[in-house]
Amino acid sequence: MANFNTHFTVAATASATAALLMAHSGLIDNIDIAYYSLMGTLGGMLPDIDADNSIPVKRLFLFLAGLGSVCAWAGLENSLNPSCLMLAVLTTFLVLRYPVFFLFRKMTLHRGVFHSLLGALFFGLLTTCINHYILDGGVLQAWLSGVFIGFGVVVHLLLDELFSVDLSNARMKKSFGTALKLFSYNDIPVSLMLLVSTLGLFIAAPPSARFIQAWSRADWASAINWQTIGDNVLIALPF
Repeated sequence: MANFNTHFTVAATASATAALLMAHSGLIDNIDIAYYSLMGTLGGMLPDIDADNSIPVKRLFLFLAGLGSVCAWAGLENSLNPSCLMLAVLTTFLVLRYPVFFLFRKMTLHRGVFHSLLGALFFGLLTTCINHYILDGGVLQAWLSGVFIGFGVVVHLLLDELFSVDLSNARMKKSFGTALKLFSYNDIPVSLMLLVSTLGLFIAAPPSARFIQAWSRADWASAINWQTIGDNVLIALPF
């Protein structure tokens, strides 16, 4: 299994290269390269959120706790006095950071349902819906954000699978086949729940016609200019 630094570096490089390709094709503007590179890098961290002590899951729940606190403040500031408001915000943060995190760790298994191609679809569609309906992003931006998140997840799965091959001894490790899979074969009920959730997100997602049209009109032939991409790839890396 690849470690955190390897996953981060590979996901960032692959996402930056993909963003540069899209910029050269005319699908996105140059100013958006860093944003989509960051989205792909984030996607490259997501499959490890079900690991009990992984860096991504700790940072994710810290972020969620902070976001929940901000939402609690915004929703209650006009109905509570300052002392009660601070207590509510602090309680929200602590509940999300510790009890909810604890339950999540207990209910998930590493390389489980999120560590799959179905998980990549779920995260991609979830990002698309959040970007469009909550962050008020345009249809094209929302779908591209979801695509880069899903792309990052797939890069993570491929990297873990490559690390399951012992090239020096020309053999497969026991972990081979547990990373890049369609769904979690060991937990069919949870996989079915994730499938239903993914289908629901697809139905709820904004119409994809504009995204498909923009994708088909992109000048991919001129985009694949590897010399230009090689000269600029480091500029777009989100670190």
